Amino acid sequence: MRYLIRQKIFSFGDNFTIKDELEQDRYIVRGKVFSFGDKLKIEDLNGNVLFYIEQQILRFLPEYYIYAGDQQMAVVKKQLSFFTPKFIIDSVYGSYDIQGNVFGYDFQIYKNGRMVAVINKKWFAFSDSYGVEIEDGEDHAFLLTLAIVIDQVLHDERKSR
Repeated sequence: MRYLIRQKIFSFGDNFTIKDELEQDRYIVRGKVFSFGDKLKIEDLNGNVLFYIEQQILRFLPEYYIYAGDQQMAVVKKQLSFFTPKFIIDSVYGSYDIQGNVFGYDFQIYKNGRMVAVINKKWFAFSDSYGVEIEDGEDHAFLLTLAIVIDQVLHDERKSR
């Protein structure tokens, strides 16, 4: 299934809408405005929090924890690499690797060595917009949460330059 993640332009904090391939709203991402580090909630359309993302501050490389309720579901760590962004994810769903291209616009997500999702950033958009294609049988909300983490890491790196 294909999704479109689009950051809301005129909002406080990092807020996104996630639509399916039929352009129907599927998920809402709400960022906390005044906090140390990124904190975001991924909600269904009824307002139920599916996942919570929390950035760990004071780390040499970006590190994020993903929770479902009180249970930690994953740790996302950016790897030191010179040309292409790479991430390692340890999760209750398995081991994931995320590899990007040299421009940081296209990513592949691998689960236990098998590609399960592809992320493509829109080149000419007023806000951050991503297409995400996810294989059937995977946890779509979790993989979309990983896409949001990638956006947060790259957005924070661009802000610091």
